[in-house]
Amino acid sequence: MFNKDRWKEILEVLTSNLFRSILTAFGVFWGILILIILLAAGKGFENGVKADFGDIATNTMFIWTRNTSKAHKGLPKGRRFNFKIQDVQSINDNIPNLRFISPRNQLGGFRGANNVVKGLKTGAFNVYGDYPEFINQDPMTITSGRFINHSDINEKRKIAIIGEGVKKSLYDKGEKVIGSYVKIQGVNFMVVGTYKKKSNNGDGEEGQNEIFVPFTAFSQAFNRADNVGWMAITANDGTSITNVKENIVDLLKNNHKVHPDDKRAIGYFDLYEQYNRVESLFGAMGFIAYFVGILVLLSGVIGVSNIMLIVVKERTKEIGIRRALGEDPWSIKLQILMESIFLTIISGMGGITFGALFIYGVNKLLEMNGPVDMFLNPSVSIGVVIGALFILIISGLLAGFIPAQSAIKVRPIDALRTE
Repeated sequence: MFNKDRWKEILEVLTSNLFRSILTAFGVFWGILILIILLAAGKGFENGVKADFGDIATNTMFIWTRNTSKAHKGLPKGRRFNFKIQDVQSINDNIPNLRFISPRNQLGGFRGANNVVKGLKTGAFNVYGDYPEFINQDPMTITSGRFINHSDINEKRKIAIIGEGVKKSLYDKGEKVIGSYVKIQGVNFMVVGTYKKKSNNGDGEEGQNEIFVPFTAFSQAFNRADNVGWMAITANDGTSITNVKENIVDLLKNNHKVHPDDKRAIGYFDLYEQYNRVESLFGAMGFIAYFVGILVLLSGVIGVSNIMLIVVKERTKEIGIRRALGEDPWSIKLQILMESIFLTIISGMGGITFGALFIYGVNKLLEMNGPVDMFLNPSVSIGVVIGALFILIISGLLAGFIPAQSAIKVRPIDALRTE
């Protein structure tokens, strides 16, 4: 079936009018190329946006207090209140399927600059009072030493874990960091660890300029008593934090005598909900990319089919002779189908190759010129390439089916009369 003579005939047919064959193949080439570029661009945009989430646990919400907007139980409207450390236990006791609850306090950032002193050097950095569980919610790489542990919490140890940016600002090159002291608002903390966070934006300067100290030591050193600035709450796998957040908010409202209908008193940010919106957005973008790419590819396949019809018309007499000599109609049909599939696959593979080279070039440019906001590592998976090859084979069959049917319908006697 797949003999040398058959393949020789295929090449002769396609090269007899080379310019026409090239123009026909370009439609399929362009369709596959557009499909790959659209999918790669969508993936690059998706990677860039998701990288902005960092390694943070996405099934997480952040919750904080604001002024009340309704009077309740004799308490006035506009009242300011704080979460308490007891709220953590209350949430644990009453809300099931929660994995981590991390109370936090903060100096610096949105609350103003915070002076940190090391010898003669000073700097303004974000300082957080945290529990050990927080590293599971916002992962970081400990580059030396260790992170906070529960002994630090229980004993209110004044220890600190500093970012690589803090280290670079306050320490000389080669200077010993672990065991040294930094002074935060006049209080000495011993450095027991350094960390680095992943980031899409270069070294992630802001993420490296943070200092973490035990929550209890923070509260004692900076007179926060049992107040909590805000909390990070992560649900168990299989449980959406979005489904339990209203229960958490209602519980905290009850604990602090906030009106049940007060929508302003407690603020929160549902990271899981935002992440799902991003996932839905990119799902829609992927669908559009496939839809547009396949439409462009379909136009190329129609072009192949039209050209094959012309080829069959030009070879009517040849087909008539072959039928008169007793060649099986299926053999003629197979010949037309193979010519169509061959032309489609060769042009499609060219599109895949050029698409791969284009993606490689874009990644090289990004590597040389640095990262671009919300765009990172455009790529196409091997599954997409295999899918594209499958589409090409099906497209080739469809493109050749009508011409092949037309070829075998020709009566030998009519074909022999054709000039």
